[in-house]
Amino acid sequence: MTTLADPVPGGRPGDVERAATLAGELSGRGVHGIVLAYVDTAGVTRVKTVPTARLASAAAWGVGMSPVFDTFLANDSIVTTEVLGSPDGDLRLYPDLDRLVTLVGQPGWAWAPVDRITQEGEPHPGCGRTVLRRIVREAAEEHGLSFRAGIEVEWAVARGPSGGDFVPATTGPAYSAARQVELSDYTADLLAAFAAQEVEVEQLHPEYAAGQFEVSVGALDPVAAADRSVLVRQTVRAVAGRHGLAVSFAPAVLAQGVGNGGHIHLSAWRDGVNLHSGGTGRYGMTEEAESFAAGILAHLPALTAVTAPSPASYLRLKPSQWAGVFTAWGRETREAAVRVVTGTAGVRDQAANLEVKPVDLAANPYLALACAIAAGLDGLTSAVPLPEEITGDPARFDAEKAAARGVRRLPTSLEEAVAEFRQDARLRTALGPVLADAVIAVRLGEIAAVDGLDDERVAAAYRWKY
Repeated sequence: MTTLADPVPGGRPGDVERAATLAGELSGRGVHGIVLAYVDTAGVTRVKTVPTARLASAAAWGVGMSPVFDTFLANDSIVTTEVLGSPDGDLRLYPDLDRLVTLVGQPGWAWAPVDRITQEGEPHPGCGRTVLRRIVREAAEEHGLSFRAGIEVEWAVARGPSGGDFVPATTGPAYSAARQVELSDYTADLLAAFAAQEVEVEQLHPEYAAGQFEVSVGALDPVAAADRSVLVRQTVRAVAGRHGLAVSFAPAVLAQGVGNGGHIHLSAWRDGVNLHSGGTGRYGMTEEAESFAAGILAHLPALTAVTAPSPASYLRLKPSQWAGVFTAWGRETREAAVRVVTGTAGVRDQAANLEVKPVDLAANPYLALACAIAAGLDGLTSAVPLPEEITGDPARFDAEKAAARGVRRLPTSLEEAVAEFRQDARLRTALGPVLADAVIAVRLGEIAAVDGLDDERVAAAYRWKY
């Protein structure tokens, strides 16, 4: 006979007892259920929920969920690979109790990210969280490196329920005080929720597009940063709903204009020292930091299949819209795909980082960070030289000048991005064959799902999926 004190492999030592204690504390605070969340290959957050009293059981045995979700599309259709997509099998969702948070915007609920484990207690090869953790661990073991990461979150706020046309909830201009005032009650409650959930907010402000806002949060280790990105979006959506508002994180809410980004900020560290500051390279970068940036640039065409994974992503990835659609870098150059952020004098040893811009919130944040780090490590290992910096808008370059500077237009469609990803052995190896095949299959499925649609209908198809 087995008991909760004898859990199957997959949980963490001590989690069962800890979960039982947490369940009692949460119940005493009026929390009735736990949201167990992960992000699928299409970038959709999928959940199971359990009563708070079942938290210890979830920590011991996990909660069942089919592996078929690895090949779900955003519209809930299912594609297949040689391994995934069948109705067979089961996985167990194990909550990470270190990340368990009471949800202020959803009274009565708490939230935790999960690791997906097989019934035999082995890591599921399609679990993006597990893949990201592995890549971070290998970087520490092989290179002595750690990372700090943050993911910006942009979203569009609409009046009324989701599901139809987009009607902006604000009328004020971009970045304007008028827009901030219009939704000040909502954003004040949002800041309060973040504070209660221990989400460190650096900025929350109106953005460029109609009804658009952005929140920037403090940097964490990559797995925690991806977890936080999922939690931030859960909170943004929940607090909006309590104000009668609807939100969209889709890459392109409308076919024309600026879309929603999910830019990645990433820095490499060794022994507590930021490699992007204090070096002898350009703007204080060390030689390794320059090669890390060069690796990301070199893999960007294939990386977009992971960081810009929706047909709607390519409505956003347009020149001269600060989306970063050329393989170029520059210091504080917002048209470059890789922006070197030096930070303000006096805090550069902590603040310096790389911003990877062709990223949106249809991306699975675990896969996006995993591939960005893998790309950078490839450059670092190979000591790839960082090309010449660009200033201004690279869209102004003619073909000859672009070629001379090594500046290349990123894929203009998801089809092109998938073709690049198929040819990029480094990124596919980083994900592993099961997950790499799922990425390709899901992207091809998304392409087929919108075949024949014009841009307006593509935008509408994904408007309320994210």
